[in-house]
Amino acid sequence: MTEPGAPGPLDGVRVVELGGIGPAPFAAMHLAELGAEVVRVDRPGESNRLALSGGLRRSRPSIAVDLKRPDGVGVVRRLLADADVLLEGYRPGVLERLGLAPGDLLAANPRLVVARMTGWGQDGPWAQRAGHDITYAAVSGTLHALGPRERPIAPVPALGDFAGGSLYLVTGVLAALVARGTTGRGQVVDAAMAEGSAHLLTMVHTMLGEGVWRDEREANLLDGGAPFYDVYACADGRFVAVGALEPQFWAELVERLGIGIEGEQYDTSTWPAQREAFTAAFAARTRDEWAALFEGTDACVAPVLSLAEAAHHPQAVARGSFVDDGSGHLVPRTPPRLSENPTRLPGPEPVPGADTTSWLVAHGFGEDEVAALVASGAVVQG
Repeated sequence: MTEPGAPGPLDGVRVVELGGIGPAPFAAMHLAELGAEVVRVDRPGESNRLALSGGLRRSRPSIAVDLKRPDGVGVVRRLLADADVLLEGYRPGVLERLGLAPGDLLAANPRLVVARMTGWGQDGPWAQRAGHDITYAAVSGTLHALGPRERPIAPVPALGDFAGGSLYLVTGVLAALVARGTTGRGQVVDAAMAEGSAHLLTMVHTMLGEGVWRDEREANLLDGGAPFYDVYACADGRFVAVGALEPQFWAELVERLGIGIEGEQYDTSTWPAQREAFTAAFAARTRDEWAALFEGTDACVAPVLSLAEAAHHPQAVARGSFVDDGSGHLVPRTPPRLSENPTRLPGPEPVPGADTTSWLVAHGFGEDEVAALVASGAVVQG
């Protein structure tokens, strides 16, 4: 067991985050809850609803700095002089126009890791084009693979923004920090949401190239094309998910459903009959009745839980997978779990600039200096 108060796995890593929306803040939150010392640099008077909502500013202090002022840029450059990581999510070229070009920052602090999150990457014909999760997923080919046969679905922004974006940015930061341990030098991490989204489907792309995946929806083993890997409606209008791929799991599924299936599981000529039988069987009972019936089995059947229900599932409760974020909301706890270095529990979201004065004074700025910066408008106390 880990002792309470034990250092996190990234204890001692100092990160400066230039405030933005979506994937870059999620990456900063993840690093903070892995134990890094992260400070978020917000814009004074931040009013963007996406920047102020969603819980992604939690677990780290906020200082408000006006990067349109040379002395505000000077504050950030000073913070980066002994930082380990700069994390930003601007469009390509914005950091340079602010006077924070990566080459200059690395010249001043050769050990710095400059982590850059964009939709399309730092170069290429689409580099300056606006986008969001759904468009990155679209161009990556990933959106094409999601949804029913008739049309792709509009997914929640987990795919492009957070899985294809944030987590690849975090991976790049960690890889650069490990490499720095060997070379002594930092570097630039160029993470693109479109590339991350494509990489998530590596297995599918490979199967497509091998001729064992059809380039259409609901036509394959793992996209709802197979009746034993799909979602079924229950008597109460709720759903169960079925993933009985292996023959022994499929056999248990059929037995528990109390139905007869003629032919072999993987004989595609039997799939229409299998689907019809599964559909009728699941429609005869409620979701929770099926969940109880399949409890303790290896038939690979699970209830499709709502967001509110997920936090109260016995597995999540037993592991403490959801925790109070300090405002009465249950939110997912940061994974993964390490045996010696615990991740931090989620902390509250500060008002932008709430920590400006105290944080700067605690990190090498004199009180008179901070007072002068506040008077000039270069920094703002929230």
